[in-house]
Amino acid sequence: MSPPPSRSARPAEAAEAATPPLGLSGLLARAPRALALLPAAAFLLMVLAPPLNHDVAAILNFAERWVAGERLYRDLIDVNPPLIFVLTAIPAWIAHWTPLDGVQALLLCVLACCFAAWRMTARLRRDRAEGAVERAVLDALVPLAILLPAYDVGQREHLMALFAIPYAFLAARRIEGPPVSRPLAWAVSLPAAVGFALKPHFLVVPLLVEGLVLLRRGPAAALRDPLPWGMAAVWLLYLASLPLLFPAYLDFVVPLVMGFYLANGGVGLIDVLLTAPFAPAALMLAALAPFAIRPAAGATAQALLAVGLGGTIAAWVQHKGWSYHIVPMAMAGALLAGLLAARWMDRALPPARAASVAPGFALAVAVAVALLHIRGESPWRQIWYFDLRDGQIATTLRREVAGERLLVLSPDIYPVYPALNYARARSTLRTMNLWLLVGAYPDCPEGAPRYRETWEMSRPEFLVYRTVAEDFARAPPAGVLVAKNSGIPRCGAEDFDPIAYFSRHPAFAETWRRYTRVVHMDTYLLYVRED
Repeated sequence: MSPPPSRSARPAEAAEAATPPLGLSGLLARAPRALALLPAAAFLLMVLAPPLNHDVAAILNFAERWVAGERLYRDLIDVNPPLIFVLTAIPAWIAHWTPLDGVQALLLCVLACCFAAWRMTARLRRDRAEGAVERAVLDALVPLAILLPAYDVGQREHLMALFAIPYAFLAARRIEGPPVSRPLAWAVSLPAAVGFALKPHFLVVPLLVEGLVLLRRGPAAALRDPLPWGMAAVWLLYLASLPLLFPAYLDFVVPLVMGFYLANGGVGLIDVLLTAPFAPAALMLAALAPFAIRPAAGATAQALLAVGLGGTIAAWVQHKGWSYHIVPMAMAGALLAGLLAARWMDRALPPARAASVAPGFALAVAVAVALLHIRGESPWRQIWYFDLRDGQIATTLRREVAGERLLVLSPDIYPVYPALNYARARSTLRTMNLWLLVGAYPDCPEGAPRYRETWEMSRPEFLVYRTVAEDFARAPPAGVLVAKNSGIPRCGAEDFDPIAYFSRHPAFAETWRRYTRVVHMDTYLLYVRED
């Protein structure tokens, strides 16, 4: 008599039992597995449909101007470190040399990254022991998690989490085995290192994951592994490149960030814990953590928990409370919840029963995750974008100034971006919006004049005042887009009028006379140059 099968043999038996036969019956058996991919397909449609994420669109507009010859951190002043502009220059170059526009090229590149992350994760799962339910759930949830941010796809948080997913599966293989080929291990680790370098806050993710590997494997084996040292080399090379390739970022932009940006628009470190996007995501991870740390959960669950906790810390220390900051938490949390539920089912059911319920369970989990993560802006913003007020700005710009240069006097990123991108128009402002001017006028001191004289201005305010006027006079754009709300507090009954503010400069005032036609929109005015 042969010995009974061991518990470790159950995944192979389940996978064999889960493979449906060929023919009509096989197609019917595969139908639930195909249906489980429908939520991912729905989120893919949201990613492809307008509008492009506003921050992603603004960075793309800057990258296109950089490719066209403007100098980063001199003509183009922004708080983001250089790496995101270097990466976004790739679709900008594609748009420059092919019939694709910038938005199409960027979506192509981002979806290529999504496909690469999915393929790397699939390869890491290929010879890994998985139960029938676990396999079916991960088959459905991995592509869904990759596209889960919907409107926020392409954000730096999404790009980081995108490659953190295969990195977590690789960490599990490094802990539990079976061994991974060196080419695959490096193909996973190096893109992850680039993703973690997008923001300094993101480095807490590999710190926690490598801490897990160190704890589980022991110092001797973990410290001999070249992968984390190779990732650290990427970060050190990037850091060393900043003073050589982007000295203006360190010498000029960082002081601006410290003086204006960090104090503009944030909430307290305690208050951010209670914000609507942060609190639910953090509570979900907290609820899953006790189950993930159990030995039965396995190293994959623990690595995903480490990614989620790292994303939580990164979101918290930025203390902005913005929705896209929770993207790594949401992506890792969705995968972790599905994985834990699937492993519980595989342990609770006999192999044949687990194989039969796996497709339906995977479908139920995918639908539940999709419904949980459909937020106010998705899919409704995508369905009606060009019929909404914000989409009408894009329509107006395409009609009036398509393909032209445009001075944008607004405190907003959205809806200016992606409206400019859809009109294929480029801003002439050296910053993405008037954030430096908003930072210079945080309140209205009693008895102070509405606008400061030049000798009273701080260096950042004078920079904005001078460069806007001089750039405007030197190469007058086709139009000037002005926000009706300046984002600056009123002084009594007097609003802050950007046109009146800059018209105090003689060069601006002289050039402004050429702009006579006004297009009224709900929240913006478009002044068109009449030659």
